[in-house]
Amino acid sequence: MKKIKIEKVERTLEIYTKLMNGYLVNKAEEAQRYEVDKRTIQRDIDSIRNFLVDMGDGGCTNAIVYDRKGGGYRMEHLDRHKFSNSEILALCKILLDSRAFIKEEMKDMVCRLISCCVPQSCQKDVDELIRSELHYYTELQHKTRFMDTLWEIGQAIRKSQYIDIKYKRTKDGEAVNRRLRPAAVMFSEFYFYLAAFIDDEDVRKDFEVINDPFPTIYRIDRIKELKVPGETFRIEYKDKFKEGEFRKRIQFMYGGRLQKITFKYFGGNIEAVLDRLPTAKVLSKEEGVYVVAVEVFGRGIDMWIRSQGDNIEIIKRTEGVNGI
Repeated sequence: MKKIKIEKVERTLEIYTKLMNGYLVNKAEEAQRYEVDKRTIQRDIDSIRNFLVDMGDGGCTNAIVYDRKGGGYRMEHLDRHKFSNSEILALCKILLDSRAFIKEEMKDMVCRLISCCVPQSCQKDVDELIRSELHYYTELQHKTRFMDTLWEIGQAIRKSQYIDIKYKRTKDGEAVNRRLRPAAVMFSEFYFYLAAFIDDEDVRKDFEVINDPFPTIYRIDRIKELKVPGETFRIEYKDKFKEGEFRKRIQFMYGGRLQKITFKYFGGNIEAVLDRLPTAKVLSKEEGVYVVAVEVFGRGIDMWIRSQGDNIEIIKRTEGVNGI
């Protein structure tokens, strides 16, 4: 009896090893190899299947499935925490459309996404769907690598640490030095931005809003030098920067005064307006004309309004500041 048990354990482990190594297990072939009947091999496979179910953590598990085409059993790795093929395709498309990185970095990231997250049997299909877009990918004019800077800023935000930057201004190209309290990293219209507060009163005296309770916006690719001296600052929970609320109210990352605008919209697709302006509310609709109210920061909204031409007529604009 002891010998039979040892033989069963060894046989089951050998079958398990085959499955783990990606081989197809045919009951008839295994029965002939071990000189047992097919029902014995089936019991071995069932034992392995039950073991895998018991070992699964609800997220990642290996399962034994029957491959009709191959005529045998194989092991299939199920990982509910990983992305599906369609999700990876969507992410690659979004990443490519963002144009946020230089071509070499973008190509590397997309290829690794496919390699790490898509089963080998499907990688060619996903690759073919994005190959042309990746080949003709056009990187932005700044051609700057800023991944490390992005990470350092993120760590400084997490640890509430001051940062010192040398920043090349957009308006005149002049390089200026700033000590900042970083608040958030955001992405919009091809670029990554840093939202940060300036303590220096000599710098803030020239701002449009002198005592602006909201952060200044910096394009991260224009940060030429970054230092994190290790000095920390304290933020009370009630004063913590609400990135999501701020993001709803800013267009094209142009800062400035908080304002409320009421306008008429004559276009046919109100969804496009509501998607573009997350704080927008439709006050009324009459004969296809919508009256919309929106709360936004700064001059970016004017750029969008001009892009709409005769589709928008401003009724009222009120500037003011309230907490968000």
